This record gives sequence, structure tokens and C-alpha cells, in this order.
Amino acid sequence: MSDEAPPAAAPAAEAPPAETFACPVSAEALPPDKRKFVDPKAPAPLRSMGAKGLAPMAPPDMITALFMLAYDPDEKIRDTAVATAAGLADRVLAPALREERVPPLVLGWFLDLFWEKDAYAEMLILNSGTPDEAVARVASKCGVRTAEIVAGNQLRLLRHEDIVRQLALNPSTEGALIDGVCDFSVRSGLVLADVPQMKAARVRLYGPEAAEAPPDPGPTADSVIAELGVGEESSAPMEEGKRLTLSQRIMKMNIAEKIKLATKGNKEARSILIRDSNKLVAVAVIRSPRITDGEVLMQANNKTAQEEILRIICADREWTKMYPVKLALVRNPKVPQAIGMRFLSTLRETDVKNLARDRNVPNVIQMTARKMVAKKDEPKKEEK
Repeated sequence: MSDEAPPAAAPAAEAPPAETFACPVSAEALPPDKRKFVDPKAPAPLRSMGAKGLAPMAPPDMITALFMLAYDPDEKIRDTAVATAAGLADRVLAPALREERVPPLVLGWFLDLFWEKDAYAEMLILNSGTPDEAVARVASKCGVRTAEIVAGNQLRLLRHEDIVRQLALNPSTEGALIDGVCDFSVRSGLVLADVPQMKAARVRLYGPEAAEAPPDPGPTADSVIAELGVGEESSAPMEEGKRLTLSQRIMKMNIAEKIKLATKGNKEARSILIRDSNKLVAVAVIRSPRITDGEVLMQANNKTAQEEILRIICADREWTKMYPVKLALVRNPKVPQAIGMRFLSTLRETDVKNLARDRNVPNVIQMTARKMVAKKDEPKKEEK
């Protein structure tokens, strides 16, 4: 797949074969009843309806469909889809651009489209589903407000170092902002020899001798993956000795490399990194595109999990649709009471009764569960 903009339209005199405009996002990203509006084999009037934004769709599906139609074999439909995307109303864009489950390529395309509009650019940069590569593309040319949002997203800076490089090239970014970004990056272990501002930051932090010889960065994510084979999810469980070696390597890694390993590594690496004392590293694990539902459930059950990890799980609609995750969050004392109470009201009656008797759950959850059980039993008592 490529996250480049849709291909240029071919001359109208000769229509290209459909595969020339093959969309890199599968139609399965849309609900089954909406796919007819983007199917290249569907009648042109139906696709044209989708390209004009007239098809009944939820905002996230709408922007996904417009992205797909920007690859339509028909030049007119492509142009219409792009024009519609650029002119979408705020009531469509605001919820759609914040939705993390929209395909990453779609979010990246819309960031390329709206990078000059600070409000929409901010939504997309703060959306964890937006590709780092797309953020890097706009970092060198965006205005000051958007640059500040980019600079404040520390996880992205360390996960994708080209963002730092592009921010340093941005002529509209204030020196103090770049200095802050570079100081943070150097402390976290990034070494960008081609960025003068990074060299200046090393001198500020470590003295003149660090100008050409930065501190030893320790093991890199790539070297650990190559040495210990923690890049493949299908790898067999590690032997105890090898797992100890992995833990020792991770302890010697700087923050930037830990974050890269959290993104590229397998479950063995993530299980160690999720316990890292640095919040950014732990967040990088839960935000990893490779994280599994089983790992999410384990963290939902973990009474020592970092609060930020639990907050991310609680805010994810797909994860909280899974009943075991929701039940685990209700039982976890580190989950904010308001969230636990909201999930409690959706649990099965048998689980509510168990919570009413369970002294290991938060007191407010136990007491509320008891009231729910008592209220449920009242009609039965009246019948007797």
C-alpha cells in the first residue's frame, strides 16, 4: 500500500484500465451496504452519488468513500470526489477526522488536503490513527499553530524521527519551539546528524565535546529484533534465558529506541515494554498497530497498569465492545469511578450479582451493584 495522493487523471480521450486506479484501501473498510457506492463495477450514477456526498453514510464512512472514489476509473467521478472532500461541512469533518478507526491512508490523505486549516490539522495530528509519515509531510510547511501541535506530540516525534527533521526545516516555526523539540529529542536518545539544531541541542545539554560525538545510544530496536528475533508475531515463546537477555537489552535502550521497539516488536517485547516506567514507552505499546485483543484484556485486568493505558482502553469504542474487557475495567480499581459506573450499567445480571458480593472491587462499584440487584428483586417480592 502507498499513502501517496490519488493518481493524476488520465487524458479523457483514452480511459485507462480500472487497475490503473486501484484504490489502496479495500472496500471492506465500509459497511457492506455502502460498498455499492464505491465499487468500480457499479453503475456510474451510483458512484457519482457517492462522489457528491449524497449517499447516506456516517461521517467516518463518508470520508473513506470519498478517498476510494478519488481512485475511480472515471475522471469526472474522481474530480467530483476530491472537490466534495475539500468542501465537506464541519458537521461531517469534525467527528470523522477524530475517528481513530478510519483507515490510516484516508486520514493521511485528508491531512494533506487540510494541512493549512489549523482546526482540522489539529484533529488529524492528535488522531492516533493518522500515519506518522503524513504528519512529517506537513511538518516542514505548516503554520505556527499546527507546528506547535506537532511539536507537542512527543510519541510521534520519537517514533518517527523525520517529523523532527521536517520541523527543523519549517521557516515559520519559532526558534524556541525547535529548541524545545530538539532538547527533548536529544534527551530521549535521538541522533540526527544532518539536523544542525540537534547538534546545538547536544552542545547545550552535554557540552562542546558532544557536538560531533553524541552519547552512546545503547542498543537499537533494529539490532535487538535482529539479534533476538522479536519481530515476528508467530515466533515461538522465548526460553527464560533468552527472555532475560531481552530484558537486559531493553534496560540499556534509550527512550526513542524503546518506542521504536514497541511499534516494531512482537508480543514478547511488548510484554516487557508495557511495564516501562516511562509513560511514552507504555503508551507506544498500547498504541502499537500490532497489539492484540488478548493483550488489551490483560491490561484491563491489570491493577498495576498505568492510568494512561487504562484511559486509552476505556476511550476505545472497539475494545470496550468486547464484553470481557468491559467487565475487567469495571473490576479494576484504577479505572475512574465515573467510567466504571457507566460500564456497570451495561453488564449482565449474573455479573452484577457477582460484583455485589465481591469485596475486591471498588467500594462504589460494589454498593451500586447491590442497589441494582435490590431494584431488580423488588418486583419479585411484590408478586409474592
